[in-house]
Amino acid sequence: MKLTSKLGILLIASAGFIACETDDNGLSTTDDDGSANLELENSLFATSNTSGDITVYDVEDIASVTASTFGTAATDTEGIYYDSSDDEVIQISRSESQIQAFGDLSLNVPGITLNASVSSTASLSSPRDLAVNDNIYVVADNADVDGDDSTDDGRLFIYSRGDDGSITLRNTVTVNFAVWGIEFDGDTLIAVVDKTSDVAIFENFADSNTTDATVEATKRITIEGIVRTHGLAVDGGTLILTDVGSATDDADGAFHIISDYASKFAGVASGETLAVVGNQVRVAGDATFLGNPVAAEYDAESNVVFIAERANGGGRILAFSNAQAGGNLTPSVNNELEGASSLYLNE
Repeated sequence: MKLTSKLGILLIASAGFIACETDDNGLSTTDDDGSANLELENSLFATSNTSGDITVYDVEDIASVTASTFGTAATDTEGIYYDSSDDEVIQISRSESQIQAFGDLSLNVPGITLNASVSSTASLSSPRDLAVNDNIYVVADNADVDGDDSTDDGRLFIYSRGDDGSITLRNTVTVNFAVWGIEFDGDTLIAVVDKTSDVAIFENFADSNTTDATVEATKRITIEGIVRTHGLAVDGGTLILTDVGSATDDADGAFHIISDYASKFAGVASGETLAVVGNQVRVAGDATFLGNPVAAEYDAESNVVFIAERANGGGRILAFSNAQAGGNLTPSVNNELEGASSLYLNE
């Protein structure tokens, strides 16, 4: 049996604000035997820097979004993934410096505190994002590696998932830039070069980097128009990159849409710049509620961009329909989520 429970959106027109509430059931229903039956298809998973909560939004109908929340023992999380084949949500606990997996999510009732079924060793220092490709989990860690503030560096922790479910640190790759958002597109890893407007491309990442080493990206290019990028998402050949602007300004954020990004990147030499004109669409302005957009997800089929906004209002989950129009767009969905830090879209 598969049922969903919808709740309405409260629209405050004067502020252009759409808020979600969770009713008694949230996204959950129960079977005749009293067991939970959570519908997780077309769901957006979100984490928080101010709690260990996993918030799940039903985004099948962007005009009627519902939310359910699960607690965890963590107090600061960033980086999340949902494995629909195993009904398991994986997130990074910054407070406990490890990857944690929570099984049988759809069988749990929203509002409870989940217990991790599997955890990695506590090897991380300052994790910021998680990218998954088959049984390979990569964590971007932006802690200073060499202890010298005048040099930028970061680490990519590569974990393997065993047949028994174990999460084992395979090796660690050090790079010559500060890292933040990462995303797999096939076997290629795309990484944000923090503190800059650059992105780095690592072709055949997992198979080419199997030992502890310091490596250079296959290509690094600058994205014109961005001040400081943080989050990224890829779907259907389109790349979304966020721009946090000044970290202390809660209203100067933006995101860029780059369609057919692979061919456009192929036409730019390493170290060169991808121009805005003819290549990118920028969304920014006072109507957007963008200040420090730290993470993004994109649904190419519905053409909706989802953003985790960290600064404006203390944290928001935003959705922009038909964002290809660009400019000063009002979000279709605007939900307060304190400490919003990362996203994963399960389509």
